[in-house]
Amino acid sequence: MKKVWIVIGLILVFFLIYFLQVDLFNNFTIAGVKPNLFVIYVLFIGLFSNQILGISIGVFIGLILDFLYGKTIGTTAIMLCVIGYMGSYFDKNFSKENKLTIIFMVAGATLIFELGSYFMNSIILDFEREYLYFIKIVLIEILYNVLLSIILYPLIQKVGYVIDRSFKKNNILTRYF
Repeated sequence: MKKVWIVIGLILVFFLIYFLQVDLFNNFTIAGVKPNLFVIYVLFIGLFSNQILGISIGVFIGLILDFLYGKTIGTTAIMLCVIGYMGSYFDKNFSKENKLTIIFMVAGATLIFELGSYFMNSIILDFEREYLYFIKIVLIEILYNVLLSIILYPLIQKVGYVIDRSFKKNNILTRYF
């Protein structure tokens, strides 16, 4: 029953992030670029839950975003699925306690998401690739995502350990927090 409440909570957090992304961060851009909170969200779900939930939430959120404001259906879902998988991979191989590791995880996830989305959309929609402009946008978005994840990490970590205890059995590192 506790897992059901956590999944409901994750869905409510999705709506909160969606409204933050659409309303708040449209007004707070850096050089016209806004952060991608969904990449951070799916990465942390993959880090603190299990592989199945990370991938499932990534596909679910990606499909919703594709239907709401995507030009192609499926590219965001595929890339957020990859990010959810990356989160579970990072969980097995890296520490969630080290902020520098988190910075590299968020930067890498943002880069992979944007590269994959850009190249899949360029193939599907057949547009000319503008590499310098794309690199500028991606670097600003990585910076923005990293700054937000550093600011929000204490909150994410506390909520993450609740999720971690519910979805992972006998995890000695989070048992007593």
